[in-house]
Amino acid sequence: MSTDINDVELVSSSQAHTGRGLGTGNPADQFVIQPPRTRTTRTPRRTRTNFEMLAWLFMRLSGVVLVVLILGHLIIMLTLDGGVSKINFAFVAGRWASPFWQGWDLLMLWLAMLHGANGMRTVINDYAEKDSTRLWLKTLMGAATVFTVLLGTLVIFTFDPNI
Repeated sequence: MSTDINDVELVSSSQAHTGRGLGTGNPADQFVIQPPRTRTTRTPRRTRTNFEMLAWLFMRLSGVVLVVLILGHLIIMLTLDGGVSKINFAFVAGRWASPFWQGWDLLMLWLAMLHGANGMRTVINDYAEKDSTRLWLKTLMGAATVFTVLLGTLVIFTFDPNI
């Protein structure tokens, strides 16, 4: 049995929601794509921002930079500087005496925390069903991120080897 394109019955999108679908008896007929909404005078010209696109772009770029920072960190710490057995208070004090290493570790901290928080924001948006739950989870996650970034930055810049 062949179906000609002229035999297809077109229905409005509102009919698809009545459960009658296209009337062919196929359960998949009830899933009709709705036509786009028309703008009214009350509809703003721009209904969304580019935040999600910028967050997506940040994840990709920060991921690439983090791979370089973390692999460089591991290679230097574990191979070139004598391995884990050499890492102690004096090693960290000597390392953070240099502005280069302070900047390296600061960039690694900030990018890792913001990258992870952005990923958690996406997970919360995907799995938290209620708006109030989503708000509280993102508020707690944001507070924890800000606290960790500020505390880590404070430690890096106020580290005193003479304590």
